[in-house]
Amino acid sequence: MRKALILLPFLLAAAPALAQSPPGHEVAYGSAALQKFDFYKAAKADAPLVVFIHGGGWKRGDKGNATGDAKIAHFTGKGYAFASVNYRLVPGATVEQQAQDVADALGWMVKNARAMGVDPRHIVVMGHSAGAHLAALIATDPAYLQKAGWGLEKLAGVVLLDGAAYDVPAQMADGPRVMGGTYEAAFGSEPARQRALSPTLQAAAPNARDFLILHVQREDGTRQSEALGRALTAAGARVKVQGFAGQGLRGHMEINRRLGDADYPATTAVDQWIDAVLTR
Repeated sequence: MRKALILLPFLLAAAPALAQSPPGHEVAYGSAALQKFDFYKAAKADAPLVVFIHGGGWKRGDKGNATGDAKIAHFTGKGYAFASVNYRLVPGATVEQQAQDVADALGWMVKNARAMGVDPRHIVVMGHSAGAHLAALIATDPAYLQKAGWGLEKLAGVVLLDGAAYDVPAQMADGPRVMGGTYEAAFGSEPARQRALSPTLQAAAPNARDFLILHVQREDGTRQSEALGRALTAAGARVKVQGFAGQGLRGHMEINRRLGDADYPATTAVDQWIDAVLTR
């Protein structure tokens, strides 16, 4: 945390350059090598903030290569600030520690929101694949954000892009032939731990208030997304679940890579949903 605070004056000094150019600035929210995020400042003060959590099966991926090319320019072009978060990876860290990393990064951003030119009331968290799982987990289990010094009620909304393992036991039963080793490395074999790391099974209130759950046409991903949507709706959250074209790994990667492309249908869906959420 001390390292992150040292970087704060740099953010203030760099504000004009950030507003005019796409490159971001790396900020440390903790002391570990991967506890960093890239921040892209908006052109105006008190901007909404979109925070992206990368995928990679909980064991790979990086804020520099898994964010997708179009998102940063698209969202900063709409007047939002944008951040892409790194977190420690399996097996060097547990999924619980990964979720806490994400929560701690958000906590750092909230505490330093004014200096970053961000409105802390208008923060939207977005994740893809394993990053969608982590985003959903911190948005359904209040312990992570509470430990980071703030609460679920401060999340304006959550966007999930073709996530995996919202219900860990069901996912592990569904996909042992292709991804079984990845799930076992992330979630182990203890049923109680698997349930605790399942956003669908943690969806009893309280939760974040608004969710947009997007998926492509993968059978397990569709089932997982729809089941999470039902559980959150039953608990009182406002939820929209929407499917898009795309099959298999190609479709799974496309929804992340192309989000922000004006010609990609999911971009319009996300824009309209965020616009509605931020006016509530």
